[in-house]
This record gives sequence, structure tokens and C-alpha cells, in this order.
Amino acid sequence: MRKRRGIMLKRFLRNEKGLTLIELLAVVVILGIIAAIAVPSIGGLINKTKDDALKADAVQVLNAAKLYVTTNTRVVDEEINKSTDDPKSYTITNELLDGYLDNKPESYSVTVYKEDGKYKYKEISVTKNGKIARFDTEDDVLNGTGTIEDATE
Repeated sequence: MRKRRGIMLKRFLRNEKGLTLIELLAVVVILGIIAAIAVPSIGGLINKTKDDALKADAVQVLNAAKLYVTTNTRVVDEEINKSTDDPKSYTITNELLDGYLDNKPESYSVTVYKEDGKYKYKEISVTKNGKIARFDTEDDVLNGTGTIEDATE
């Protein structure tokens, strides 16, 4: 009896030559569901990576501004003293920092001022790939706690 079942099973499997339409449809539906879940996740991951790169650019711009101020202390002090802002400050932009950066964002600026004889940095902004990152203070840049939005807004 057992041998006979084995023979019948072999005959049945020999006539089976592929997937039925229902089985193929089930596979397509499952792949569609997986794609519908994965595509938005990947898109979000790409946007987060771009935002993280913009934050890293802001750190580089801040460090370049610090190097510029250290190298050009006399000029920076003169500009701060000429300022009518309260507190007196000086905004460092693209033209001044280009020589201190290898990978330059489209535009950027850092405002420097003196407090208790020390240079402080505020209002750091970086624009790249249609997005702008804004940070109120140096600590915001270092902690990555600024705002990032589309540059067209």
C-alpha cells in the first residue's frame, strides 16, 4: 500500500509543470505589499540623511568661522566695533570663509560677537540642495538642534 502511494505521488508530481495563475497572483500581491511598505521608508531615510549632511555642513561652517576669527582678529574686532547692532556683531559670509572650506555649501553665514572678552557665534545658516538649516547659537549647531526647511519658504 505504501509503495503504491509513492508511485501515485510521483505520477502526480510529474504532471505538475509550473505555478497556477492563483499562485502567481498571490506572489505578485505579496511583493506589492512589501514594496508599498518599503518605498516610503527608504524615501524617509534618504531625506534624513540629507538633513544630517546639512547639519554636518553647518558644523564645518562654524569651525571655518572660528578659524577665520582667530586668523583675522584685528579685522573682526574693527567690524564688531563699527556695528550698530545690539549686541555689536559682525556677519561672516561666503566670500570670507570660502578659503577655509573644502566642501562649500551654496550659501552660508555666521554672526560673531564678543561677550566678556570672548567671541561667540550666533545665527548660523547654511543652504544646500534646496534646503536651509538655521541655528540660533553655537551650541545648537553642535547639538544639531536647529531648524531645516525648504529654501523656497
